[in-house]
Amino acid sequence: MARTKKLSLLSVESLFKLRDDVAAALDQKAEAIKKQLRSLGEDYAEVGRIAIYGRKRGSSLKGRKAPIKYRDKSGNTWAGRGAQPRWLTAAIKAGAKRDDFLVDKSASRKKRRSKK
Repeated sequence: MARTKKLSLLSVESLFKLRDDVAAALDQKAEAIKKQLRSLGEDYAEVGRIAIYGRKRGSSLKGRKAPIKYRDKSGNTWAGRGAQPRWLTAAIKAGAKRDDFLVDKSASRKKRRSKK
């Protein structure tokens, strides 16, 4: 097929023919790609879904309750996950250290060891 430099010089019939030729070529390419994917053993619909929407990934920690790491005198707690809570930020700005709010785990470990 010969290429013309300006589409505006083509007649209406030749433009329609060109459009149909392009559509047919695209359909052939799509079929060839589908056959390749089938030969690889991939479900092309799933591959397309992943390409458009991405994989569904959940956090491995989602839904699990984390043990408390930090506690203040008024009972506020924080597990150390996510953003630092406001009460801890305010206390740090007031001059306290984050380590001052750590929950002591060593006492509970000693109790466990003594029971054995």
